[in-house]
Amino acid sequence: MMAESAAGSKRIVQERGVQGEIIHGGDLDAARAAFPGAPEPWVDLSTGINPWPYPLPPIPADAWARLPGRAAETALREAAAACYGVPSADRVAAAGGSQALIQILPRLRRPGTVAVLGPTYAEHAAGWAKAGHRVAEVESLEGCDADVVVVVNPNNPDGRIVPPETLLALAERQAARGGWLVVDEAFAEVTPECSVASEAGRAGLVILRSFGKFFGLAGVRLGFLLGEPALVRDLRAAVGPWAVSGPALTIATAALSDSAWIAATRRRLADAAARFDARLMEAGVRVAGGTSLFRLIDDPQSAGLYKELGLAGVLVRRFDYRQGWLRLGLPADTLAEDRVTTACGTFKNR
Repeated sequence: MMAESAAGSKRIVQERGVQGEIIHGGDLDAARAAFPGAPEPWVDLSTGINPWPYPLPPIPADAWARLPGRAAETALREAAAACYGVPSADRVAAAGGSQALIQILPRLRRPGTVAVLGPTYAEHAAGWAKAGHRVAEVESLEGCDADVVVVVNPNNPDGRIVPPETLLALAERQAARGGWLVVDEAFAEVTPECSVASEAGRAGLVILRSFGKFFGLAGVRLGFLLGEPALVRDLRAAVGPWAVSGPALTIATAALSDSAWIAATRRRLADAAARFDARLMEAGVRVAGGTSLFRLIDDPQSAGLYKELGLAGVLVRRFDYRQGWLRLGLPADTLAEDRVTTACGTFKNR
């Protein structure tokens, strides 16, 4: 099993004076309970979600009132294929969030062995284990011998990237043994050069994409599986009819088709991440990795820094498998950025 606490877990850790349940990303109720005197409103940097969401398009009234139509779903799958560079829409399946796909996908194979390149997002190992597979975390893909290999690329939380050529060679080896390589590209919109989505349809290659993170609309709950047409048909049967709501179909089809907004947002996120890094460095904090949607701090004083940020009403993500790590999303504005860096500077200069 993975070391990071899975959602809903009750693992208790002690981190040099910071004790309690690891607060899952976005859980502001738990943050308020842990730091009852913190100022409001909270600055939530505990997820890697774009703080500048895609502007919502007009949503027709019948998108709310009627069951989603087949034509609207087809349009969404075609828009996703074009956006991600997938050869055709028959290699795209949509579901109510990439988390749902992480839980459904393991049920589409007989139980076997699964290797997860870690440390990484805990729900992959949890999903495969719950479906009866034997799961191991591996630190390298060298000599990896499992029916299914799972790679998050770029990785959460350290931003590690496995080159596409390495992944495609591994997918070929997995296909030869009747296995899968599952590549979770939840954060690949900001590093499109690392994506293997254009190869969707290759035997043995399964790709997951998340809509909500890059487009800043996590509440839409939408994710995609890219793969061989037969697997796509199996997945669509498993999720059942009307898997994506009518409003989500309207919003996501527009967003995925908006190439100008996508290009501008990639630049905006890269610039914001560089500026945030500089301000953190000025406050005495070193950024060790991440993507332009989240930054990773590796610091022996991270337990105290986490507490200082919490007292200032800033929620960040900590990890029980690496106590020196804190993951921070991007602040939405200068006021939020000031609150973060002031808290960091106060702690570091104490």
